[in-house]
Amino acid sequence: MRIALSQLTTGPDSDKNLLLIEEWTRRAADAGARVVVFPEASMACFGTPLAPLAEPLDGPWADGVRRIARDTGTVVVAGMFTPADGGRVANTLLATGPGVEASYDKIHLYDAFGFRESDTVAAGSAPTVIDVDGVRLGLATCYDVRFPELFRAHADAGAVATLLAASWGAGPGKADQWELLVRARALDATVWLAAVDQADPGAAPGSAPTGVGHSLVAGPDGTVRERLGTEPELRVADLDVDEVSAVRQRISVLGNRRPELWG
Repeated sequence: MRIALSQLTTGPDSDKNLLLIEEWTRRAADAGARVVVFPEASMACFGTPLAPLAEPLDGPWADGVRRIARDTGTVVVAGMFTPADGGRVANTLLATGPGVEASYDKIHLYDAFGFRESDTVAAGSAPTVIDVDGVRLGLATCYDVRFPELFRAHADAGAVATLLAASWGAGPGKADQWELLVRARALDATVWLAAVDQADPGAAPGSAPTGVGHSLVAGPDGTVRERLGTEPELRVADLDVDEVSAVRQRISVLGNRRPELWG
């Protein structure tokens, strides 16, 4: 399966960000990508008041993404914000395109490193997998990467890859942690892991997670197959679906689990 990693930088204007998504999706489609993955907060960057711009999944912003996916014949995965109870929003991944219509609300909220996502965002409660041309893919968002159970749940649901959208927070050691965690989660679940971060915006880092770049693709054996830098970049990668079963025969971490010991 050919996917595109769209490591861009979004700003506070959702309409301008939608135009970026259209431009980059068309470029990815021209390169033969079947799935185009954009970062978390593609609708609007963190540090922007989220409640005023949140829209439902049948709102104009999501419909704009659907139009782009339909016009290009691709499946687009992009981070947006949808209304939630109590004046908060959900941190939502929209996956849409021919034969695909799904969404995932981020389960693990980023209450760490001086940031409290839960002050404005309501947590999701269920994993999501999608099927593209008979290939099952899990969806995950940013801080989720620190929790291996979600990625194993994708594998248990038949996924051979997880698409991880992020807007990673800057700070000492954070870029190293990002790569380490992506590789570990790929190996934990023996899945391909395509991790797409916001490009480094180049501004002085604050508490809001606005991206560090370094998007990557890790194979089901945990090795890095594609690695991007810090600048905006579109990278196309081919995922060998058959490699997953071959790796699982050699590295039987899913089959060797002892869940009865841990409850």
